[in-house]
Amino acid sequence: MYPENVKYSEKHEWVRVEGKIATVGITSFAQEQLGAIVGVGLPEEGSKVEKHGALADLDSMKTADQVFAPVGGKIVKVNRALEQHPEFMNDDPYGDGWVAVIEMADPGELDGLMSAAEYEAFVAEEASKG
Repeated sequence: MYPENVKYSEKHEWVRVEGKIATVGITSFAQEQLGAIVGVGLPEEGSKVEKHGALADLDSMKTADQVFAPVGGKIVKVNRALEQHPEFMNDDPYGDGWVAVIEMADPGELDGLMSAAEYEAFVAEEASKG
């Protein structure tokens, strides 16, 4: 159900890692909870973000929410396409719907993230709580 080649946070973000570079987005579970995403406020390229710090602002038909950084570091790229096409986050959350690319300050921060199986169990537990 969830891609195996990424790590997951408890705040429902995913991270795809290549060396010290981490691409970040929201999970399919998160986008389903938000409903139709109609606006995305992106961070500035070159800015720094702390682990668990606010990375982007989301507006959906249901609510306003934030994307939090599962790892800290320097934002080296943002997905400008989301400014015109926020629906990419609903249509393809693990592909065209990515939010930002972070050059990690400490790759050790990945250790606290979940595998796909762990995240699936986490989501099931969250859902059972209502």
